[in-house]
Amino acid sequence: MRTELPALLRLARTENVGPVTWRRLMAHTGSAETALEAVPEFARRGGRKTSLRVPSLAETEGEIAAVEALGGRILTLRDPEYPPLLAEIPDSPPVISVLGNVSLLAQDGVAIVGARNASAAGMRIAESLATGLADAELVVVSGLARGIDGAAHRGALFCGRTAAAIAGGLDVVYPPDHAALQAEIAEKGVLVTEAPFGTQPQARHFPRRNRLIAGLSLGCVVIEAAVRSGSLITADLADRYSRMVFAVPGSPLDPRNTGSNGLLKKGSVLTETTEDILSFLPRRSRNTGFSEPVAAWNDSWSFPDHVRDTVLPLLSFTPVAVDDLARRCHFSVSVVLCVLTELELAGRAYILPGGRAVRAPDP
Repeated sequence: MRTELPALLRLARTENVGPVTWRRLMAHTGSAETALEAVPEFARRGGRKTSLRVPSLAETEGEIAAVEALGGRILTLRDPEYPPLLAEIPDSPPVISVLGNVSLLAQDGVAIVGARNASAAGMRIAESLATGLADAELVVVSGLARGIDGAAHRGALFCGRTAAAIAGGLDVVYPPDHAALQAEIAEKGVLVTEAPFGTQPQARHFPRRNRLIAGLSLGCVVIEAAVRSGSLITADLADRYSRMVFAVPGSPLDPRNTGSNGLLKKGSVLTETTEDILSFLPRRSRNTGFSEPVAAWNDSWSFPDHVRDTVLPLLSFTPVAVDDLARRCHFSVSVVLCVLTELELAGRAYILPGGRAVRAPDP
């Protein structure tokens, strides 16, 4: 399988090939090499007028060598070591880079997320919950941000059971003041990213980081989250992936608690102690054998041209669920996904985390 890695990585790094599109292409063609040959035609069908950028073999082999020189590995959805919980979500990243104890990614995890400008009390709760979860042999997953994330990682590091999902490359330290923490996690826990080696974190990378956090976890605990915060995005993704959502209550006088208290109003599990989490968490007995996640995607790519003309006008700049699109246009979800794949390759639409689609801005 490792001999396939350069081609699988080339496909993942090809312009406009997102996670769902990668899986769709692999299911339809059967190999990364064949998919790379098919990409230009699918993009043309979607309305692409110019060539897509496909990285060279030398570029991808260079990235693989750089990750391995750091002591890390690149895993694809076709590797048995790929995290089984992450593989279950419909838009799991086709390629991830990992550094540290990779075996932790095969174990049950719980995410803890919250405010960057967290209160001392909030960080104390995060650290306490993380320590309790790690003692219960759960892996604590978070995003290595300041505040709640950092406290959660530090609490779990007492047992060495933490995974940090990061927005940049494995070689990039972010935020800079977490350099020592990031190094300790790489030594005792595990770092995970889907960003290419050398990537500097930008705002557009963090939704993908949030998807990693939600996908690697059986449940997500939110502490001190303001309205429209990244923590609420992670909680929403966890809910979309049928994972449990927990929230720690806070004073209504503190705006940092508005989002997390709002989750409680919507039915999230009120959380004060580790036992509150453990009593609701579905523990799973997992084997590490790989079950091909794209098997159910094998179907024909043949459909009339008018189908594309029907789907595209239904897209807007507001994300819409793929299932809703299928109901509106009276085509199967499979056909709609084929159309969206062509449109994404053409740069006319995006398939977002959580099984939603959105129209791309006009060039």
